[in-house]
Amino acid sequence: MAAIPAHAGELGAMKAESIDLGGFLGVVYYMPEEDGYRVVTTIAQGEAGLPVRFVATLTENQMVAVSVPGKLGESDQIIEISRVGGKLVVSPQPLDGIVVASPTLAAE
Repeated sequence: MAAIPAHAGELGAMKAESIDLGGFLGVVYYMPEEDGYRVVTTIAQGEAGLPVRFVATLTENQMVAVSVPGKLGESDQIIEISRVGGKLVVSPQPLDGIVVASPTLAAE
C-alpha cells in the first residue's frame, strides 16, 4: 500500500485513499447515506498487523480525527477527516511524518 506526500485532499464517494500514520497503514473511504456521509477508516500496524476500523457519520461542518501515538519523545500522528461544502476532506495535522494520499474529486 503506497501513500504519497502529505497534503489535504478531497475524497470521492466509494473511492478509497491510502493513508500512512507513522507505520500504521490504512485506507479511508465514505458512502453517502440519508443522515450524512458514513466515513470508514481502517488501519493496521504494517502490512501484517491486525486491522482496526473506525466508522463515523459526518454531517456538514463536522470533523473526526484519527491518531496514532508516537514513540517516546516523538509526536503523535494525526489526520482530520471533515465534511465541508458537501465534500469529504482528509487533512494532516501540522506534525512531521504524516502522509495522506492524493485527492480524488468528490462525486455528488
